Amino acid sequence: MDKHVVIVGSGLGGLTCGYLLAKNGYRVSVLEKNAQLGGCLQNFVRGGVKFETGMHYIGCMEEGQTLYTFFRYLALLPDVKLSPLDKDAYDIISIAGERFAFANGKERFVESLAQRFPGERSGLLRYMQTIEDVANQSPMYTLRHTDAMVLLNPAYVQQSASEFIASVTANSLLRQVLAGNLPLYAGVKGKTPLYIHALISNFYNKSAFRVVGGSDAIAKSLARSIRAMGGSVRPCAQVVGIRCNDCKATGATLNDGEVVSGDYFISNLHPLRTVELLDTHLIRKSYRQRIASLQNTVSNFTVYIRFKKNAVPYLNSNLYHYNAPNVWEVGAYRPSAWPSSFLYMHLCSAGGQQHAEAAILMGYMNFEEVARWKGTKVGQRGDEYEAFKRQKAERILNELEKQMPGTRANIDQYYTSTPLTYFDYTGTENGSMYGILRDCNELMQTTVSQRTKVPNLFQTGQSINSHGILGVIIGAIITAGELLGMNTIMSQIREMAD
Repeated sequence: MDKHVVIVGSGLGGLTCGYLLAKNGYRVSVLEKNAQLGGCLQNFVRGGVKFETGMHYIGCMEEGQTLYTFFRYLALLPDVKLSPLDKDAYDIISIAGERFAFANGKERFVESLAQRFPGERSGLLRYMQTIEDVANQSPMYTLRHTDAMVLLNPAYVQQSASEFIASVTANSLLRQVLAGNLPLYAGVKGKTPLYIHALISNFYNKSAFRVVGGSDAIAKSLARSIRAMGGSVRPCAQVVGIRCNDCKATGATLNDGEVVSGDYFISNLHPLRTVELLDTHLIRKSYRQRIASLQNTVSNFTVYIRFKKNAVPYLNSNLYHYNAPNVWEVGAYRPSAWPSSFLYMHLCSAGGQQHAEAAILMGYMNFEEVARWKGTKVGQRGDEYEAFKRQKAERILNELEKQMPGTRANIDQYYTSTPLTYFDYTGTENGSMYGILRDCNELMQTTVSQRTKVPNLFQTGQSINSHGILGVIIGAIITAGELLGMNTIMSQIREMAD
């Protein structure tokens, strides 16, 4: 086969599509604007310590589980080393002066929380059973054979996650606890569908791991495999336009004027960035307006912490802390009261480590707080911007110190990023963490298809299908399936699993 597929963007979705298509005989070219590949898989090094920027921990990676099977098919297992999180407390929710542990496994999860909420065991069981039922309905999550996309139960897509949680318990504190991992999907009360919460929660409840040495190992492995199969993966190749004739796309124009021609094109960019690349009558004005008007998930402010050597015991759990009594309201904060919550996690630099070298401390941040610096370049935003970052860093570090006393004295250095940083490196609108926000009240309007009105141009990435490592890989299978047939890919994956 001599069909050429040009992929714009080297995030997980683009690289996975590239691997699937190259494995099945297509000639693949992946074009990436940045010097480093990987999108949200990118890492950086400061002071000899490596930091992750987007993907901090993964789930379903025990042998036989879904992501493990996908990793095996994508030839990632030899290159990606994992360290398991605490099975009794992979996530810890800190709220109302108490801490609540999420334990791996349906039964252990229920029993752990039932110790604190003994009258809520039946509600917890119903909660976990529904979470499991949602995942089991998806043939992509369960690797079942399918000739067509199987729709989830309407109750799972038309009901919000917040409404579902409220339906399983009347206990106001337990409701907050069960929603305590919402930074994993930037949930919005009354909007985020139940299935988003369910798939994410099931994913980590099965098993939870950190990637040893950084998640960029995933991007590097996929890129090596694509090249080994005859494909091309080009960093510093910024696409500034996608050329079309009267009926289809014909080439990707780079910022140096080079045109990369192809038979098919896949965009791994945010849908709004994809639309901006297209100057063609094939994309209607109404579609452009719809994409531009869609609400995106919130962004974040992150502090990257480098610790003094052998000073901080390694924390094998992720800590979600809330100052606000209602976890659903933390995205609607007042800047003067920021931060109302944070997510704190240590990075795993080596298996079996006793002390942490580094940590990440994240809090929601709306783009409006940094909008006045939009259009400036990294490292050239001025003294006022640097002062803004220092002030925010000190605030959130003070909140961390209240929850983890003694931490500040053991910090050697810290670095920061804002929604502008995220926008610059990932291209998501307003630096949104997870792209377009799904709304159960307007599900069709907030769902973006892998297909476009340009018949040989497709989309992939976190705004297509779903976000997170498993959602993006499944979305890439759906996108590549437009050319290969989904059952071709799924049959290959199941053979690998057998």
